[in-house]
Amino acid sequence: METQKLHSWNLSYSRAREVQSELACKVEFTRLKKNPKLIAGIDCAFSRDGERILAVVVVLRLPGFEVMEIVSASRKVTFPYIPGLLSFREAPVCIAAVEKLQTQPDVFMIDGQGIAHPRRLGLAAHLGLFLDQPTIGCAKSRLTGTYEEPPLEKGAYSLLKDDKRKQKTQSEIIGAVVRTRTNVKPVFVSVGHKCLLEDAIRVVLECAVKYRLPEPTRLAHQAVSKLKLKA
Repeated sequence: METQKLHSWNLSYSRAREVQSELACKVEFTRLKKNPKLIAGIDCAFSRDGERILAVVVVLRLPGFEVMEIVSASRKVTFPYIPGLLSFREAPVCIAAVEKLQTQPDVFMIDGQGIAHPRRLGLAAHLGLFLDQPTIGCAKSRLTGTYEEPPLEKGAYSLLKDDKRKQKTQSEIIGAVVRTRTNVKPVFVSVGHKCLLEDAIRVVLECAVKYRLPEPTRLAHQAVSKLKLKA
């Protein structure tokens, strides 16, 4: 699968922040054109010595979640751990893995944030622009924003809002806190690129058939964890 080259990865920290702000303006909020049939899950892990970063992409066919393709990539870690700039650490290896795909997913679901990010460009949004495809961020924890705890039933959700913007406008909403299983901790869902928040919530819930994590990112996590043990 082909990807776009939007910028170099050899950037200073200040320039990386500038790039995030520049690219955030290019994120598209558009309704999914069709119900996805092929969904790719992406997850990353670091080698046990911390020297390399690994990425796995798992492509599933709905509605049965049949595994159609699994690809992986490994890269030397070249960017340090800096909160808010994690996509500069993880995106290059994710892109390298995606470029090995023979199938074309309808949607990519990433274990990370979309626009639920201080500069509105988490990993899922950053990757969405490089892939030029619909992407959804589905994170295990909150990076920024405030929310009320959603009801305990599966399918319930509350809105994640920017805690720094005071005006009561739609731009305050940066994601949703979604209960994928009854009485289980929620996940944090946000738009990555080329979808709406309601699309992202619906797709995550459709893919959360048994576990807290939706199948695409759950299986990608399992696969990259196994790869980590071999690395």
